Amino acid sequence: MEEKKKRDKEQTLEQYLGNIIRNIPEKPGCYQYYDEKGVIIYVGKAKNLKRRVSSYFTKKHDDSPKTRILVSKIRDIKYIIVDTEADTLLLENNMIKEFQPRYNVMLKDDKSYPSIAIRNEYYPRVESTRKIVKDGAQYFGPYTNALSVKTLLELAHKLYPIRTCPLNLTPEKIAEGKYKVCLEYHIKRCLGPCVGLQSVEDYMKNVNAIQTILKGNTNIVSDAIYAKMIELAENREFEAANLLKEKYQLIENFKNKSTVVSTIKYNIDVYSYDEDENAGYINYLNVHNGAIIQAYTFEYRKKIEEAKEELLALGIVEVREKFGSTAKEIVVPFIPDLTLEGVEFAIPQRGDKKKLLLLSMQNVRQYKLDKLKKAESLNPEQRTVRILKEIQKDLNLKELPTHIECFDNSNIQGTNPVSACVVFKMGKPAKKDYRHFNVKTVIGPDDFSTMKEVVYRRYHRLIEEGTTLPQLIVIDGGKGQLSASCESLKSLGIYGKVAIVGIAKRLEEIYYPEDSIPLYLDKNSESLKVLQHLRDEAHRFGITFHRNLRSKGQVKSELDNIKGIGSESKRLLLKEFKSVERLKSAPDADIEKVVGKHKTTLIRQYFTGKDLQ
Repeated sequence: MEEKKKRDKEQTLEQYLGNIIRNIPEKPGCYQYYDEKGVIIYVGKAKNLKRRVSSYFTKKHDDSPKTRILVSKIRDIKYIIVDTEADTLLLENNMIKEFQPRYNVMLKDDKSYPSIAIRNEYYPRVESTRKIVKDGAQYFGPYTNALSVKTLLELAHKLYPIRTCPLNLTPEKIAEGKYKVCLEYHIKRCLGPCVGLQSVEDYMKNVNAIQTILKGNTNIVSDAIYAKMIELAENREFEAANLLKEKYQLIENFKNKSTVVSTIKYNIDVYSYDEDENAGYINYLNVHNGAIIQAYTFEYRKKIEEAKEELLALGIVEVREKFGSTAKEIVVPFIPDLTLEGVEFAIPQRGDKKKLLLLSMQNVRQYKLDKLKKAESLNPEQRTVRILKEIQKDLNLKELPTHIECFDNSNIQGTNPVSACVVFKMGKPAKKDYRHFNVKTVIGPDDFSTMKEVVYRRYHRLIEEGTTLPQLIVIDGGKGQLSASCESLKSLGIYGKVAIVGIAKRLEEIYYPEDSIPLYLDKNSESLKVLQHLRDEAHRFGITFHRNLRSKGQVKSELDNIKGIGSESKRLLLKEFKSVERLKSAPDADIEKVVGKHKTTLIRQYFTGKDLQ
């Protein structure tokens, strides 16, 4: 009995984790594994979250006992998506330092990504460091690329001469005259503050300029490099110009700062919000010293029609209590129905805070999508109904369009005009119900008249047979074809009872009867994708039928008029004699060798009788 309970529990856990893994996006990000107590036991990074997380559960890990033990203890999986692969490194670093997961052995010490420090001293040095301590220095970073840091410092020293030596340059030491200038002074990369050749005030102007660059104003550097590069190129010093070009490109790349870590030391909370008809979803990012150290997404199930401002306010209060947040600035997509003493709400329009808000919004939308995918994987019909409801809403239909029909004309080069009708039921093709029409009353390529005829014939027959009519008719074409189709529906007395729209090919405009202004659906909307699928399927079905007609027409010959000569005899005769004219002049003996004496007599009688007419 105990073993059965254990197996059932293991099976339930496997299904739970499997459902999460199936819906993880194929995007860069960080994932976190939780144990049965809800504690983070492992943080990892991935270029492709779905592929990486799946690998833990699809491989045996015989050569890695640690990984095998880790997998056995996983009870829940969460993840944060980011914009770039570089951001995954920084986010992993931040989270490991914050939570110290049991099974992580990398990035736990202070030696990780480089930062730039402006030291708290007379004549401050500006240098790279991997240790951040509370010593009064100003720190900028961390940065993802050590080479960018090295290049930035090198350029800063060239543009703004400051010291690199570790000397204790207090006014007293300088006055004692204990120091001498070094090589840096002689190559003009330092102005000699160690011997009193540069005042503290003048030195600090250079430091302040470098500080401005480190806060994000790298344009000063890149513009200076670019100007020098052009000057060198004009003087035909191409080797030196190329070196500057490489540095210029590095600085230009450096301008694209990470979203996960900012050079500006923000201490803020970031919230984003999304919703559907049943729930409100909230994502929370805690940004400390410019680095994201915490992310949390949750939902409120709606009981009545709560406003989004109210739900976001509830979420902010709950998070501040849950995580003990004391942030004085909160970035939000809209102002919540909430007032907190000493706290400012901000809706950023640009810059780092805007990027952080967009990252939070990306995560809350992914959470909402994951919830939807999980529900739909358990109940596939739910997805179909949702898409049909979306079509009903987007097209403003009275009924749910469980039965849709689409018409398309085909008359390549004006020959064999035909039309096709395809049928979708519950959002999927019902190929047994497809119909094609040979146009009877229209001569030549006339799309309007052709559409009018086939729409009338289709629904006249359905009415006679007592068959259920569709909830939506889609016409492949613009206002002209739609108007012609509406005339047929009016003559049948069903205009207004069945919804009808036209879809134009050029810009995917949706036209309504008696309305000259088209509707434009979002190009990524599932409603438009279903309409495009209908239109493309009708076009494919019509073209296939049209080609078959043309092929049959191309193999017709005068031999078809001879009674007793079948398709196989015709094929053998044309293969032997190549044309009807050659057959007509051929000796009877040669024809008999191909089809026999009786059929030769029929052929000869046909051509003899025709010549006598």
